[in-house]
Order: sequence, then structure tokens, then C-alpha cells
Amino acid sequence: MPPTHAEITATLRAAGCVFAEDEATLLLAEAAPADLERMVARRVAGEPLEVVVGWAEFCGLRIAIDPGVFVPRRRTELLVREAARLADGPAVVLDLCCGSGALGVALAHLVPVELYAVDVEPAAVRCARRNVAAVGGQVFEGDLDEPLPESLRGRVDLLVANVPYVPSTEIARMPPEAREHEPRVTLDGGADGLDVLRRVAAVAPRWLAPGGHLLVETSEEQAVAAVAAFVAAGLAARVVVDDEAGATVVVGTRPDE
Repeated sequence: MPPTHAEITATLRAAGCVFAEDEATLLLAEAAPADLERMVARRVAGEPLEVVVGWAEFCGLRIAIDPGVFVPRRRTELLVREAARLADGPAVVLDLCCGSGALGVALAHLVPVELYAVDVEPAAVRCARRNVAAVGGQVFEGDLDEPLPESLRGRVDLLVANVPYVPSTEIARMPPEAREHEPRVTLDGGADGLDVLRRVAAVAPRWLAPGGHLLVETSEEQAVAAVAAFVAAGLAARVVVDDEAGATVVVGTRPDE
């Protein structure tokens, strides 16, 4: 007989799951009876709940999540909302460090888009292609802008990037479900957490259309240095903050020509 809701809740709570009751409800709803105990065991072993059930909720959507793929955080919804607000009609969107493709897919449900996405991790690319196909986008495998077609140069209205921004020395302090089950390349931003952000800022102007926008998530403490990186790349920069969600987004705009 499959375990009951109360039994699953007790098992998850003993494993340290803060929202054990809610997780038990979700596992019961998503698992076939023959798979339930195995899925509970995976969660107890520390796998992210989203990986166990195969999807994450993001901007009200179900985004498919595979093992070894970064799980989109709810705070990143601020970046999507701000990007949608900046869209002026149909937009060419480029999602760098796309992971599951969540940002671009969520944007496509808010505004008409022509979507391109890139990730360096093969597992992420496979996962993103499943998600992005539903909105007619394309996903490329490679390092940042390296695999992009030249035909996209100077055409991007919105470049969104949920770059890794955790300082290398802080990785060990992250929750086990992140540091042990998500690729380090999706978390580690180098000595000050801004290595990839600086690289994205440097390449953004070659892809942005005049007046186009770059949006990158960072921490509140890193915002000043992130703005400096945007300005050094020739972008006008500002910071958007959602204190309730604990979210900080730096927005850079390529000057009109």
C-alpha cells in the first residue's frame, strides 16, 4: 500500500524539508502509485522537488526540469516582468545562460516574441529545447553568444540572462539541493560573483538593437559593481528591486543611434 499523506509528510519533515506538508501533497498528485515511494526517497536524498516531479512553477507556468538542470527561482520573475514592461510590440528576445529556458518561455506568454536561447550545458540545452519548442523558439549549445547566427547581430530588443552570481567561496554555504544537484557552472560567478555578468555585458552591445535592453539578475550587494560593468560596456544602467521577493535586476540600455 502506498504511503499516506501523513506518512510522507513525517518522512519529509524528518529529512529537513521545511514545506513538508505541501511537498507531500504535490508528490501524491504527481506520482503514479508505483513510483511514489521512489520519488519520496529521491526527495529525502536531497534532490530538488522540481527535479523529482519533473517541473517547476515559474510565472504561473509549468516549466519542464530535468536532472542536472538549474531550477528557476521565483525571485527571477521580477526580471521577466520588467522585460515584458519594456517590450514595445513584438520583440526579438535572446536568453543567455538559459538553463531550462524558463525566462524566454515566460516572456513569450506575456508579449509576442521571436525567441533565441543559449546554454553551455548539454543537459540544459536538451531541457530548454522541450520548453522552448512550445513557443516556437530556437535553442543553441555553446558558450554565451558563440553559437549565435550573425543574422541576429544588432536585432535583439531584449537580452535576458540569469547568470551565475554566487561568489566561489560562498558555494559551500548554499543548500545541499543546489550545490549537490545543480551544475556548479550555473551557480559559481567567480571571486566576486560577477565574472559571467561582465562577459554578458561586454558582448551585449553587438547583439542589441539600438534602444534594446539587457536585463541580468544579481544580488543587492553586487548591484553597484554590476552597474559599473554595464556602463563600461557602453550601456545606460539602472537597478530594479523587489524587496518582498528579495530580487535585484540590473537593466542596461543600448543608446539609440
